[in-house]
Amino acid sequence: MISRDFLKSGHTPTLFSSFLYFDMSFMVWVLLGALGVQIAKTLGLTPAEKGFMVAVPILSGAVLRVVNGVLVDRIGPKKTGALAQLIVIAGLLAAWLMHINNYGGVLALGVVLGMAGASFAVALPLASRWYPPKYQGVALGIAGAGNSGTVLASLFAPTLAKMFGWTSVFGLVAIPLIITFVLYMVMAKDAPDQPPAKTTAQYLSIFKQPDAWWFMFFYGVTFGGFVGLSSSLNIYFNSEYGIDPIHAGFFTAACVFVGSLVRPIGGALADRIGGIRTLSVMYMVAAAGLAVLSFGMPTIWTAVGVLIVGMGALGMGNGAVFQLVPQRFRNEMGIMTGLVGMCGGIGGFYLAASLGLAKQATGSYQIGLLGFAALALVALGGLSYVKKRWRTTWHVFGAADAKI
Repeated sequence: MISRDFLKSGHTPTLFSSFLYFDMSFMVWVLLGALGVQIAKTLGLTPAEKGFMVAVPILSGAVLRVVNGVLVDRIGPKKTGALAQLIVIAGLLAAWLMHINNYGGVLALGVVLGMAGASFAVALPLASRWYPPKYQGVALGIAGAGNSGTVLASLFAPTLAKMFGWTSVFGLVAIPLIITFVLYMVMAKDAPDQPPAKTTAQYLSIFKQPDAWWFMFFYGVTFGGFVGLSSSLNIYFNSEYGIDPIHAGFFTAACVFVGSLVRPIGGALADRIGGIRTLSVMYMVAAAGLAVLSFGMPTIWTAVGVLIVGMGALGMGNGAVFQLVPQRFRNEMGIMTGLVGMCGGIGGFYLAASLGLAKQATGSYQIGLLGFAALALVALGGLSYVKKRWRTTWHVFGAADAKI
């Protein structure tokens, strides 16, 4: 998958720093989900409030991805990433020093943590612009594998909260973020062929192109499913199987790890057999996994097995979507990454919030899970609808050799 030609074709230090920045940012983006059981117990939250709490950073990140996407085109990916990291570090340190202990304070922190989720709109263009079209799937798969940071949050945050209290975790996680910031400033470098900044009219013209809307919807399902589940599984395992927060974190980490690990594989597979073909299979598998899970599994082990399959499909789907985006919108990668990433966040917000509402209203997560499975099938239908046009028209945009 990673050949010598691939290593020679781009800038490895930038690719690594993009991954690291993305990884640490995703770790703190889902931090409230990893601490959700302990925070909810202290504050006495209802299922709906728990769902909203873990959904707020996702929604905030969705909106801020557009802001970062514009900044990437205006001032470059490296400067945008540096600014975003400083905001997140400052927010975490403030929450720790102020010792927030109320629902409003937690939600306010969630808004700030959205800037960590917006790292998506920075890390991917930073890496993408160094690599030629034939390696976009692998390069963006590697950079995008930084969503594995959600594994770190699930593994360590509940344990640290038990040892030091959940408010102290905010200060502790700032330490690796500061180290990452230093490495990022030393290693990351903007590609020499940065596209010129666009006018407001040029940004708005993106919305006139149907392909942009399709990509936003497709990623809203793949990434939305991944991050929505990543943020909700600690609470899900605790609620459905009665296990403590630390062990719930271990099970969550296993599911998230698979979804993160296979993202580069999804991108590489899309390079080899085509993004549309890869994405179509992933939608079918993900929809089946969510539907099966909605009927309840007899044991936590069977639930984890189903989730690993479903989240693996969503993770590979993430890689496949971003094998296609640079081929169609290479010169608009900043704003397109922001827009597509925004819709991914909106999808995650919808799933996390709907799971909480479904649990409170019916005592079961089934309606929320089935609703998202239906969205995956709608995305599959949409992909089938546009693929013929894409295969016959994308040569106009310089992607005659695209395997779609």
